[in-house]
Amino acid sequence: MRAALVAGAALALVLSGCSSGGSDDSGDASGSGSDGLSGQVVWADFGGPTNKARYGTYFDDFTKDTGVKVISEVESDAIANTMLTGGKGAYDAIHVGLDTVYQNKANIARLDDSVGRDTNLPENIRDYAFGTFLVGHVQAYLTATFPNGGPKNWADFWDVAKFPGKRGWMGSPGSYDGACEIALLASGVTPDKLYPLDLDRCTKKLDELRPNMVFYTSYPQIQQLLTSKTAAVVAGPSGQAVALKNQGVDVTISFDQALIAPNVMAIPASAPNMKNIQALAKVFNDPERQAAFAKLTGYGPGNPDAFKYMDAETKAKVVNAPEHTTVVPWNSEERAKVSDELLAWYTKWLAGK
Repeated sequence: MRAALVAGAALALVLSGCSSGGSDDSGDASGSGSDGLSGQVVWADFGGPTNKARYGTYFDDFTKDTGVKVISEVESDAIANTMLTGGKGAYDAIHVGLDTVYQNKANIARLDDSVGRDTNLPENIRDYAFGTFLVGHVQAYLTATFPNGGPKNWADFWDVAKFPGKRGWMGSPGSYDGACEIALLASGVTPDKLYPLDLDRCTKKLDELRPNMVFYTSYPQIQQLLTSKTAAVVAGPSGQAVALKNQGVDVTISFDQALIAPNVMAIPASAPNMKNIQALAKVFNDPERQAAFAKLTGYGPGNPDAFKYMDAETKAKVVNAPEHTTVVPWNSEERAKVSDELLAWYTKWLAGK
C-alpha cells in the first residue's frame, strides 16, 4: 500500500465540487488552494497516536493541496459541550462518541451532499458524522500467560478458576464504555437482547468479579497492566493491545463478543470555518486513506470499501473486519437515551455503593 496515498492532483480531484455548506469566516487569508480554500481548520481530538495518524493519512496532503492549515487542539470538554449545545467556540470538528451525536443532532451541521457517507454507521445518523473509526472493546492478554489457549468470550473473562489471574478493568466514572454490555454478555444475555440495558443485572455480575479486578484510570495503563503482569487479562479498547503488538509484544486479542463502538467527528453548527471543514470531511471518506489509518491504529473504517486496501495482518487487528463474525455492535441510539443514567450508575458502582 502506498504510505502517503493519493496526494496533490489526486486529492484535488477529491476536493473538486465541494460546496460551502455555510459561511466561512476563516480570517487567515494565507495561501489559496483548490476550490478557493484558505485559512485554517481547528480540529479537536484527544491527541496521541490517533492524532498523529490523522496527519499522516489525511491532514498533511489536505494542507499541501489546499493551503488550509489544520490546527489540532486537545479537546476541552467545556468548549465541546458549549458548541454541541448551541453555543459558540473555536472548534470546527469535535471527536465524540456516536451517542453524543444522537443527543446533540440539532446543534451539529449536516454534511454537504458531496461528502461521502460512512455506511458502517446507522443510516439515520450518517449525515451528521464523519471520520468514523470503530473501536473494539475486547479482552487481551500476553500469549505466554495462557500457553494452552486463553479466554475467548466474556463468560471466559469471568472464569478465574479456568483462567487464573487478575482482570484489568475500567476504573474511572467516565470510562464506563461497554461495562454493562460486557457484564450482560458474560451473564448469558444474547446480543439481540442487550437493550434496554438491565443495570441491576449488570451490577450483580460486576460484583461477582470485583474481588479479582485491577482498575485502570487511563487507557495507556492497559499496556502497563499487561506487560507488568499485574493483570492476566485486560478488558478495554482494542487500540491499546494493537499498540503493544505493533511494538513486538506477543499479545492475543479476542474479538469473540467484542463490542463495536463508533467514534466520529462532528461539525458543530457554529463552526467558524465551515467551508474548510466540509472540504476536509470529504477527504476522510477515501477508502485507501481509511485503510492506511487502520494499519497505523488498529481501528476499523467507516467506509467498508477500505477493506479492499488492507493486508491480512491489518484486518486481523480490526474489530469490524469481515472475518470477525461474532462481534457485537453496540446501539449508540439506545445508549444516548440513558447516558446520564449510565454515568451515574457506574460512578456509584465504582464507589462501592
